[in-house]
Amino acid sequence: MLRLKVFGETLMSNQHPYHLLSFDRIMQAVESLGFVCDARNIALNSYENRVYQVGIEDAQGDSGEPLITKFYRPQRWSREAIQEEHNFLQELAQNDIPVVPPMEINQQTLFHDGDFYFALFPRRGGHAPELSSEDDLELLGQWLGRLHNLGEFKPFEYRQQLDITRDIEKAQQQVYDSDLLPQDYRASYSAIIADCLQHIERDVNIVAKVESPANSLRLHGDLHVGNLMLRDEKLSMVDFDDCIQGPAMQDIWMLLSGSLDEQKHQLLTISEGYEQFRPFPHHQLRLVEALRTRRIVCHAAWLASRWSDPAFPTAFPYFTSHRYWSEHILTLREQLAALQQEPLSVPTPF
Repeated sequence: MLRLKVFGETLMSNQHPYHLLSFDRIMQAVESLGFVCDARNIALNSYENRVYQVGIEDAQGDSGEPLITKFYRPQRWSREAIQEEHNFLQELAQNDIPVVPPMEINQQTLFHDGDFYFALFPRRGGHAPELSSEDDLELLGQWLGRLHNLGEFKPFEYRQQLDITRDIEKAQQQVYDSDLLPQDYRASYSAIIADCLQHIERDVNIVAKVESPANSLRLHGDLHVGNLMLRDEKLSMVDFDDCIQGPAMQDIWMLLSGSLDEQKHQLLTISEGYEQFRPFPHHQLRLVEALRTRRIVCHAAWLASRWSDPAFPTAFPYFTSHRYWSEHILTLREQLAALQQEPLSVPTPF
């Protein structure tokens, strides 16, 4: 079997770099920053990166408050891109927007062990909220208005620029390159992607006539209910790993759920909070289904591109089945129907 040198250590050709990330190595990395670990380590639910709760001894040698350590996936983000995420979180926290920034140690937030970049975070427990409360939705709108005001202040330099058409085409190619799409589904997959792109390009061009691409903002980028945390009646936004430069609507549409009437009511409530700080981007509502299509296509490409990571076949065993791809293509056909309908709308203020 072929042996490779990765991070100065021997790795078999069929092993992923995360194979080298043992609990001993994790504790050594944390202790290199001046902490004493007590081996109360728990692997947390994360596929893209590896995230652990690490037990820490206090000054008296007793069990103290654990820390969260996040090891970033090798070769995914550059050091500069990760540091931009950290800087954005610190900027938001300094402006009283409820996020969890990384811990700063000796004026640094990003550290490395070999070629693994990692960061430490304070532990903040909580659970995903039920977004049925108008008060919560309006509060989220207020936070997003403030976040986008800061996001408009300066652009990201190293993070990705969201481009719906380009991102879908790139994801489609990743699926092809993986050879995980069954041959008998390739023609149907290609045809439905082409049909969706035709309508998406129309909507993107309509929005572009209203605003310049230069008006894109620094965004959370993946703001669904799973990245909101409720603790002691206080709501926080977490996991900025996919923070991105793009249209404001990317941070809004994933908060919507339920029937069309329910989504319109949610949008109205969010917009009322948002407009306390900046104009709501009504014209970008035309992008909602385009952004949803992008997410669906990119999710399949993400699974395909990560299939060599042993965690993925274990967690998503259905991905290579004919049933998965049949349902995926059916979902895209439903998206095509949604793209052909009139976009969502909410009343604009007089």
